[in-house]
Amino acid sequence: MNYRFAARMKRVPESFLGELFRVSAVPGVISFAGGLPASDCIDVEGIAEAARQVFAEEGRTALQYSTTDGYLPLRKFIADRYRRRFGLPATADEIQIVNGSQQSLDLVAKIFLDPGDAVGMERPGYLGAIEAFSFYEPVFHAVPLEADGPDLATFESVIRDHAPRFFYGIPNSQNPSGTTYSDRKRRAIAEILEETETIFYEDDAFGELFFDGKPRMPVKRYLPEQTLISGSFSKIIAPGMRVGWIYAPAPILREFNVAKQAADLHSNFLCQMILDRYLRTHDLDAHVRRVAAVYGEHCRLMCDLLDDLMPAGMTHTTPEGGMFLTATLPRGVSSMDVFHEGVREGVAVLPGVPFYVDGGGKETIRLNFSAVGKDEIVEGMHRLARVMHRLT
Repeated sequence: MNYRFAARMKRVPESFLGELFRVSAVPGVISFAGGLPASDCIDVEGIAEAARQVFAEEGRTALQYSTTDGYLPLRKFIADRYRRRFGLPATADEIQIVNGSQQSLDLVAKIFLDPGDAVGMERPGYLGAIEAFSFYEPVFHAVPLEADGPDLATFESVIRDHAPRFFYGIPNSQNPSGTTYSDRKRRAIAEILEETETIFYEDDAFGELFFDGKPRMPVKRYLPEQTLISGSFSKIIAPGMRVGWIYAPAPILREFNVAKQAADLHSNFLCQMILDRYLRTHDLDAHVRRVAAVYGEHCRLMCDLLDDLMPAGMTHTTPEGGMFLTATLPRGVSSMDVFHEGVREGVAVLPGVPFYVDGGGKETIRLNFSAVGKDEIVEGMHRLARVMHRLT
């Protein structure tokens, strides 16, 4: 049988994730390559009790079809949190629930992009966004990341010369670099985008996870009508529930709602109701502080071991929060060689190549510090050090 697939399938970059999952599942391999939150930080008992309450009191409602925009009490909770944390005038009508923030990537691209349209992205950029957007055949324009956010000269040039439909960025603890935008750059981005028709797509998957517990003001505060924010409970509650959201101006949400209805009718309503019950019977702020404290300890340990164990010429970012950091390899060392040698040594890392839409990444690797415990970090970094010293 000759299966005739759409031409777009040939234009989507080959995913590295299948190979990554394969090697990460090998017994004995310590994986710094994935993007999982810490399983030990998931409140299984609390979520189970919330589920029992929902089934006992509202089981038939929770198991029925619902509206595309999502469970209203949960949307109100999210809007209230934006008002309390940032002073943003969010309402439940501006919030729509999605199947994890990954679904937002697909649906935003679907409603904004025609083949050949320009999209702006960070360099390096989030692999999941690159893959999601690629299905709609855009032309990517990458803006290098500096220590405090995008290079503003390049950013302004991309906006002026290519008028992208949207610029996609992760201002808080960026994936893969761990970089956080300074407030100066957030304001500058807003100023550059004012009077243009480019949307700023603000992916805030990690904004709750700053190690110092202090929230950073979103770009949307400075550019309300041109910014949409996606958020997720995956990193702070449980990824298996697949509950995220988009916060956007009404004209965007109208189109988004049409696209989502066609995609899945609505997100998992049972999980929405369980999550809402959990959030209203537990202290989310206290839970987030505990998770961020664990990740902060893991990050500092990994950074210290990188400094102490690795060969000269290897550097790394030092995140303020989130789950990832990027290490730059010594001159002449290939990230793919590190990946393959690492698997043989019993440690998995993610090569930087898939994060670059315009080529690059051969000299970088992404490391996740959230998914494994301290003992595994110590052992895994010693294994990685052995690999690095062999390759240099």
